[in-house]
Amino acid sequence: MPDSPDTNAAVWKSDEQISAWISTAADRERRYAYPRRLLAELLPFGQADEFTFVDLGAGTGAASSAVLERYPAARAILADFSPQMMEQGASALAPHAGRYQYVEFDLASGDWPGAIPATVDAVISSLCVHHLRDERKRELFGEIVGRLAPGGWYLNFDPVTAPDPVAEAEWQRVNDRRDPVAASKRANRTAEEQLRYENHTRYMIPLAPQVSWLRAAGFEGVDVYWKELDYVIYGGRRPAA
Repeated sequence: MPDSPDTNAAVWKSDEQISAWISTAADRERRYAYPRRLLAELLPFGQADEFTFVDLGAGTGAASSAVLERYPAARAILADFSPQMMEQGASALAPHAGRYQYVEFDLASGDWPGAIPATVDAVISSLCVHHLRDERKRELFGEIVGRLAPGGWYLNFDPVTAPDPVAEAEWQRVNDRRDPVAASKRANRTAEEQLRYENHTRYMIPLAPQVSWLRAAGFEGVDVYWKELDYVIYGGRRPAA
């Protein structure tokens, strides 16, 4: 863990930082479009089924949008704590007006807002769990399984760190081949950029413990349903009985 202070909360409530994040949205959405569609397809619902799902750390609602597009009768509750991200999301989700609502929820705490029902049909998360301390990750998995209806699924799309230096080097080699300027950017970070990188990755951990925490929380069917280098979709369901 880096020695610099944890400023993640401040980052997501900073107009400047959110503007910078939004400026790279097009490239990010291009790269993440397939896993988000797959996450939606992994939910065990029929095309016409009516169900309610919660999107934790929803940001601008990209993951929710994938689910809402796949299931025209679904309704989404998007939980986030950044006013700027929720404002951007309200614009991005305009095609789904009337089928979603935002609620304020800081995932770093365990105080679920009353606007989230006690029981929901599914829970998803996308690119947010890696921002949480390990103990909070474990707690959150337990809270999620307690909110799911019997047989309800939780799926998480997130980055992970490599389990050992050999794998890390291989992941980096392939990622650098895909992005020819990545190595130069990495080697020439300013002090401020390095601190920002350390802050972003400070709680990122390997995949294996997260999968084990899901099982310990009581999920069944736990698996890694998709993986490409450092990005994964993992999840499981609350037992049906």
